[in-house]
Amino acid sequence: MLQSNKITALYCRLSQEDMQAGESGSIQHQKMILQRYADEHHFLNTKFFVDDGFSGVSFEREGLQAMLQEVEAGRVATVITKDLSRLGRNYLKTGELIEIVFPENGVRYIAINDGVDTAREDNEFTPLRNWFNEFYARDTSKKIRAVKQAQAQKGERVNGEYPYGYIPDPNNRHHLIPDPETAPIVKQVFAMFVSGVRMCEIQKWLAENKVLTIGALRYQRTGQARYQRAMIAPYTWPDKTLYDILARQEYLGHTITAKTHKVSYKSKKTRKNEEEQRYFFPNTHEPLVDEETFELAQKRIATRHRPTKAAEIDIFPACCFALVADIRCITNRA
Repeated sequence: MLQSNKITALYCRLSQEDMQAGESGSIQHQKMILQRYADEHHFLNTKFFVDDGFSGVSFEREGLQAMLQEVEAGRVATVITKDLSRLGRNYLKTGELIEIVFPENGVRYIAINDGVDTAREDNEFTPLRNWFNEFYARDTSKKIRAVKQAQAQKGERVNGEYPYGYIPDPNNRHHLIPDPETAPIVKQVFAMFVSGVRMCEIQKWLAENKVLTIGALRYQRTGQARYQRAMIAPYTWPDKTLYDILARQEYLGHTITAKTHKVSYKSKKTRKNEEEQRYFFPNTHEPLVDEETFELAQKRIATRHRPTKAAEIDIFPACCFALVADIRCITNRA
């Protein structure tokens, strides 16, 4: 493939924190700067790759991954960003792209505002700039975490999520009100479960009545891409989702905050906090189930038996020992 036929990838990224910078940091402003630079320096066959509303710490970005697929396929000659932080704020991964991935695929990288151009030999300060970009992300993460902790201590919802069956009060987003569409579903699931209906029958009822799963419903309501995959099986409710609903104290009208924490500001993975690390606020909104129904559900959940592989392996030896003991007993009697 001739160099002139290859793509000039113009990459734009904007995070929630960057939006505070106003129009100067907007996607449209970045596009204007990148296209003008490409035109003035005669970079041909330009193509935009965009991630709007994504942190630079994570590299699991749709636009970035699409661009890297083109890079690895050998279809990109040059990658241009407004500055290094647009490419990423993770020191190690950004450095890997600039110093390994791009050179191995014959890609020239340019960060306009930082004066970085890998076609030159004067990029010694690029790793230092990447480190400062990560330091900024780390500092921002600490500040956000402190704000969220303070909100959690006041009983405010900090992640924008809310339990299935509720919606935010239009007059106060931290207050929940029953969702007319899904609150009856929660009540029906509890009623069926405590009456002894098997989980597979509850799932069958949900599918027959075309009740959208939580992810499918959120995709239908918001159109957000991260829920799009749920539309592959929009009426197939996993066991875990239903058991999680049956165990949520929010359906008693209580608020529990600080349930989880992030492993690291560089990771999307979360871990559950211990009970003593959580904050409990009773009677904050209208309950969907009463105490008796909820307790009955917990008792039935507690009786579930899910043998581990070790337990399954031990079943046969245990039976053998019991059989041997019986034989010995019969022999002794004889």
